[in-house]
Amino acid sequence: MPGGRQVAAVTDAHFDVAAGECLALIGESGCGKSVLASALLGLLPANAQTAGQAHLGGLDLLTADERTLARTVRGRMIGLIPQSPAAHLTPVRTIRSQLEETVAQLTGVRGRAAVRHAAEAAAARAAFPVGHLDRHPHELSGGLAQRAATALALVGGAPLLLADEPTTGLDRDLVERTVDELRRHVEAPAGTGGLSTEDGDSGHGRALLMITHDLTAAERIADKVAVMYAGRLVELSDAQAFFGEPGPRHPYSRGLLRALPDRDFTPIPGMPPELGDLPGGCAFAIRCERATDACAHRPRPTGSVACHHPYLPEGVHA
Repeated sequence: MPGGRQVAAVTDAHFDVAAGECLALIGESGCGKSVLASALLGLLPANAQTAGQAHLGGLDLLTADERTLARTVRGRMIGLIPQSPAAHLTPVRTIRSQLEETVAQLTGVRGRAAVRHAAEAAAARAAFPVGHLDRHPHELSGGLAQRAATALALVGGAPLLLADEPTTGLDRDLVERTVDELRRHVEAPAGTGGLSTEDGDSGHGRALLMITHDLTAAERIADKVAVMYAGRLVELSDAQAFFGEPGPRHPYSRGLLRALPDRDFTPIPGMPPELGDLPGGCAFAIRCERATDACAHRPRPTGSVACHHPYLPEGVHA
């Protein structure tokens, strides 16, 4: 940053996503979720610095060069549903031409008629109407642009799909259809496995890392939930336990669920801190009803949660 100042956009993000599995990454805007996705694809700004490891198969994404990322990773090993689809679509070409080019580049389909048919089939998977395929991106609504981006991301059958707010601009019926299609994509066979911070057996199917504010959609599709706050991962949980019993352990995670209209509809007080001005201790302490003097020190991850005062399962006492 100007003046030599640095911003720690993402810190201590330790997780894995197995083949055939969906991890939902949730948290308020600005907490670092999209930065994390950009790091995996090598799309960070030129002045960004990364450390650590992110393994997809035998490749470390954080140390891969641009040639490898461009020719091997993007689209082929990792599919991306971008947060701002209209900005990622080529403005001077129709959706049909972009889909057909993607089919020709990433699949074994050959022949004009076959490529056209495959492009239309890809559009149908994302509920994109065939009658709109010959339109340009500026002629689409936000919801249609979202569906076009989803169709493009699914074409290559990549072993890892990064979906950054894939349900933005969609009504509830289309949200459910989209996440169900993503679930089918995850469960379909793939040649290689998912993302992991360690080497290991990848199993079968594809992996999905879904960044979302839509907790209802996350509950519908996720196997695991990761909660990020102020650039740090504060909880990693089984989805069934997170949305059901015993519920989240971190106070912030509980606050997110309590804010849902079908639950308490109670907002979390205050605002998250700026990433360039984080406190030395727990970043959530100023908003947390459970905070004590211990929270002046940064909590270290213990098991699945980074908190000095996590909620404990029923019958367990500190």
